[in-house]
Amino acid sequence: MQPRTITILSDIALGESPRWHEGRLWFCDWIGREIVAVDEQGTRELMVPNAPALPFCIDWLPDGRLLVVAGREARLLRQEKDGRFVTHVDLSDFSASPWNEIVVDGHGNIYVNNIGFEFPGGEFAPGFIVQIKPDRSVRRVADGLAFPNGMAITPDNRTLIVAESYASALTAFDIEPDGTLTNRRVWAKVEGSAPDGICLDDEGVAWYADVPNRRCVRVREGGEVLETVELDRGGFACMLGGSDRRTLYVLAAEWGGPQAMGGKTGVLLAANVAAPGAGWP
Repeated sequence: MQPRTITILSDIALGESPRWHEGRLWFCDWIGREIVAVDEQGTRELMVPNAPALPFCIDWLPDGRLLVVAGREARLLRQEKDGRFVTHVDLSDFSASPWNEIVVDGHGNIYVNNIGFEFPGGEFAPGFIVQIKPDRSVRRVADGLAFPNGMAITPDNRTLIVAESYASALTAFDIEPDGTLTNRRVWAKVEGSAPDGICLDDEGVAWYADVPNRRCVRVREGGEVLETVELDRGGFACMLGGSDRRTLYVLAAEWGGPQAMGGKTGVLLAANVAAPGAGWP
């Protein structure tokens, strides 16, 4: 039976990058340029106003400081304890195309992907992933990705999975001890889908959100679909959270293409699921 969703929040412009952090669900409102946190009762708190222009995504350093990808500025920002934002890493030497998703592993290695072309409106070109080490050195660790989107890392810190939205696939890499990505492979081919944000559960299964097909899908390595949550609008991203990590949060919004961005059709939905969240983020 399909998990039943309830609406936690509405009046969101375009929600992305959900993260379960310290007992609350954090997310980015790309059009509203806000970073918001909401508890399990639906109480909303504005954490960062005047965030960077879209795309921008979030995660945390092991010491608890917030990281924000300023996608169009080609910078990774870090929020200090006093609330100030400073540049953690300047990424402009690697690409002027928009930077997109981020994930931090259990060792403090940061992975950020780049779309590879101007979006919206640009001509397609393949994207890539960089690794930022704890010493803040940066290197390119994966290439040739067809619109890299959501990323997740397994609990053992040994596998990175990235959604390739334009390839209808979840692609996996082995993570070597130094953070290098090797052994690229198709983790799950999801024909007809455009996987966006993703998360993992403790059964080693992935959830992915799908904008054009208006759904959120649970898929096993190899491509077997286990569950589908049908939505009434595009699914942009998902995250397992809640006190027992068994709440699937989905950020969804009406999508008429880049030319129609605007308005506040976005919602944060929640559904109870059996397998709890695991891994990073």
